[in-house]
Amino acid sequence: MAKKYKVDLNQKICKACGICMALCPKGVLGKRHDGKAEVVDEAACIGCQSCSVHCPDFCFVVKEAAADDK
Repeated sequence: MAKKYKVDLNQKICKACGICMALCPKGVLGKRHDGKAEVVDEAACIGCQSCSVHCPDFCFVVKEAAADDK
């Protein structure tokens, strides 16, 4: 069974730079009406940490989901 990941995004500090959306290889992130990132397909996350590593504002925490997380 493939691992599942939880993507936590802090909207309060996101400045809508778009780096995370451009670098996500699985399309987990999309753009809100105000240009900020939002998680649109968490189930597709492969845990690569690309969003977390490249975000200049440290908006992301990506971790393996607990067994009871959906």
